Amino acid sequence: MATLTFFGAARQVTGSCYLLDDGKYRVLLECGLFQGPPDVERLNERPFPFDPKTIHAVVLSHAHLDHSGLLPRLVRDGFRGPIYATPPTGDLLEIMLKDAAFLQERDAEWENQRRRRQGREAAEPLYTIADVERALAQCRCLPYGERFEVAGGFSARFRDAGHILGSAIVEIGIGSRRLVFSGDLGNSATPIMPEPERVEAADVLLLESTYGDRDHRPIDATLREFEEILEGAAADGGNVVIPAFAVGRTQELLYYLGELHEAGRLKQQRIFLDSPMAIAATEVHQRYESLLNGRIPGTWSHGGRHKVLPPLQYTRSPEESMAINRIAGGAIIIAGSGMCTGGRIRHHLKHNLWRREARIVIVGFQAQGTPGRELVDGAKRLHLLGEDLAVNASIHTLGGFSAHAGQSQLLAWADGFARRPRLYLVHGEPDKMTVLRAKLEERLRWTAEIPQANQTIEV
Repeated sequence: MATLTFFGAARQVTGSCYLLDDGKYRVLLECGLFQGPPDVERLNERPFPFDPKTIHAVVLSHAHLDHSGLLPRLVRDGFRGPIYATPPTGDLLEIMLKDAAFLQERDAEWENQRRRRQGREAAEPLYTIADVERALAQCRCLPYGERFEVAGGFSARFRDAGHILGSAIVEIGIGSRRLVFSGDLGNSATPIMPEPERVEAADVLLLESTYGDRDHRPIDATLREFEEILEGAAADGGNVVIPAFAVGRTQELLYYLGELHEAGRLKQQRIFLDSPMAIAATEVHQRYESLLNGRIPGTWSHGGRHKVLPPLQYTRSPEESMAINRIAGGAIIIAGSGMCTGGRIRHHLKHNLWRREARIVIVGFQAQGTPGRELVDGAKRLHLLGEDLAVNASIHTLGGFSAHAGQSQLLAWADGFARRPRLYLVHGEPDKMTVLRAKLEERLRWTAEIPQANQTIEV
């Protein structure tokens, strides 16, 4: 009998990591970063709760860092087996992990400048670009629907989760038994990604619960509000600043802006995608257009303008990014990071938060302890880049843009199983898990468990 241990995303959203062990072979499902306030992110520095040298393979649901971001450290600490993912996930991993390593190395360099002045021992980055290169060399990419051998008696198959490009529901075969991990299930209202595939059979189900406490606002109402925000900013002469996740949310925003432009309803004629990572991710989306439902702006005309969204400009260099901050109004600025914890968005917030005519549009999940969450929760001041900034801009939260399934969508997907497997809720804050558990009992007569971190179950 194999066991499964919950080493991450248990009663919290990030740090996804589950260990399957049948006594001979050990397979890791996910290897994600913990993200959020400093006390949570310090969990990334702890030794792994298992010996990486004893792991035979890793199976990865998708490229978001809370699912993949500790892979380079796993390799640095001795893991030498294959990392299984879908082809788009493999391409996105190269972008996201290299960016994460660059930030780790840069932050360590800045910290060491301070430590040298204090005569203290140097700090090491969590991992380096070289560690990322070694991890990428161990990736083995397989398409949706193809069952493959993982290690020993473990097999797996990817199903489209509809969350971001390449995201997968993971089916793990362990002898005659089957474990299904939902990964992050997509919001079926998105115009770009397909609906999550239905799965009918499992013995054990791990179900995400990020939005287990509520449904998203209907997308039509969200789009009307988005258009009203853009019109209001144009009338007031302010900028619209959108902290956007580089993969998924950014491409969805470009899709909607393209539709508004084609309909003649987009007043802003300066739109900046100010994130090298988001630009690279958008180009990956264009390579896998057959997996998408909607077209992504990105096809250039000979005149150097986007065919779908002509006002769009890619700003790759720091100099181009800094030039945006000289624009007092009339622009739409999309920049990472999505939770405002790093990247160029911090500089755009610094130059716009204090302006009453500006609009800040939050379009994705904001973890507790992040600057984005502070804005959502109504902060009047925000400490950013060493300054205490007044929040005078209008803050708008558009939950309808979420790439995650809402409560009703989670229940509908789970109801697709022909018989009820043992159900464990993961990837959620405790209060949201509790609400979803009650709804599963009320609507589906299905009892779910909420595992503790480090808890082990039999599969």
